[in-house]
Amino acid sequence: MSQLFNIKNQVIIVTGGAGVLGGSIAACLLKEGAKIVIISRSEHTVAAKLTELQKISSNVLGFACDVLNETSLIDVKDKVIAKWKKIDALINAAGGNMPGATIGPDKNFFDLKMEDFRKVSELNLDGSVLPSLVFGKEIVANGKGSIINVSSMAAAQAITRVIGYSASKAAIDSFTKWLATEFALKFGGKIRVNAIAPGFFIGKQNLRLLTNEDGSYTDRGNTIISNTPMKRFGESEELNGTVQWLLSDASSFVTGIVVPIDGGFSAFSGV
Repeated sequence: MSQLFNIKNQVIIVTGGAGVLGGSIAACLLKEGAKIVIISRSEHTVAAKLTELQKISSNVLGFACDVLNETSLIDVKDKVIAKWKKIDALINAAGGNMPGATIGPDKNFFDLKMEDFRKVSELNLDGSVLPSLVFGKEIVANGKGSIINVSSMAAAQAITRVIGYSASKAAIDSFTKWLATEFALKFGGKIRVNAIAPGFFIGKQNLRLLTNEDGSYTDRGNTIISNTPMKRFGESEELNGTVQWLLSDASSFVTGIVVPIDGGFSAFSGV
């Protein structure tokens, strides 16, 4: 393996690491020799994912932790430092949506539930800012490292229905650029902050939104495919190469960007 993309022995925190995308990223990085810490809210899902990842390598820890609970995050940080003495990188993959912050096809903006809108905003934005505060301090102390946030196609373009998710992911783009600038100016340019913006991947949260019971695409699924030049949905592992690049010295002069991984969706005009 080229040293340019080498991430061996990096200690990497992955929030949402028991999920489909976060779990795929964690597995890939573990195979590349990194030391991985997965965080998720549910003890059951953490335990299941940990069992799966331990088949790849013993260099993995898992913690049930709410990314909105600072005390819990600090406890995880202390345990990681006690075990591996440092933290090199943070991947903020925790996030999600709620029905009340989504406008159904038979509803309109005035049916929005502000309580759910606030919860989605808090999970997606605060749930990246707070881990960045807790783990980012250790990355800065390490003198070199990366934070990778997870944005979305819903951040830069108007994707119908998902108002809460769209607003909070747009805030992630802004936060990424702001923190990248702050860290570069204050800490010597070796602490980098970037984001990936996945296109459309089928997971548990959007399965019935994009596919029917028989596996065929819904109207929304067909609309997405018709606006994706590659004419398919993404596979979770297709995020991993970009993530490894952003963690490695191959991207040493890259900070403050949001990388689309979308099969051309963001480039296509629809015409």
